[in-house]
Amino acid sequence: MNNLTIRLALLIPFGEELVVGGWNQLFPRGFYDNFPTVDLTPPFSEHFARDFGGATLGLALILGIALVKPKTHFVVPAALAYLAFAVPHFFFHLLNMDAASHGQKMFLTIGNAAVALFALAAIALAVGRDRRSAE
Repeated sequence: MNNLTIRLALLIPFGEELVVGGWNQLFPRGFYDNFPTVDLTPPFSEHFARDFGGATLGLALILGIALVKPKTHFVVPAALAYLAFAVPHFFFHLLNMDAASHGQKMFLTIGNAAVALFALAAIALAVGRDRRSAE
């Protein structure tokens, strides 16, 4: 696989982290009030939202480095760091959907699974590329 495919696999998690992180960091109340499904698990905490925004922007930064320079030694740690968030996040929503509508349940399940799968794909593509080039 070429670098373009790896970049495309990283683009979704990077974009998600950049938007969610920036919104939380800069406009935490607006994020809580307007981002789909966040209000399903109250209460709002500006401190927590800003801290989460900063951490999420940190993930966006390392994903962005891997996106610009898709070397395996950047891609694998960036995608694993993202997965350290994305996998527990997926299971949290999967197990805590009592207040969600059917549409919200579908959005949360499919959306959270998809972004995690993009990160897994980036790892597989980068490692596979390196194995092929070593042969």
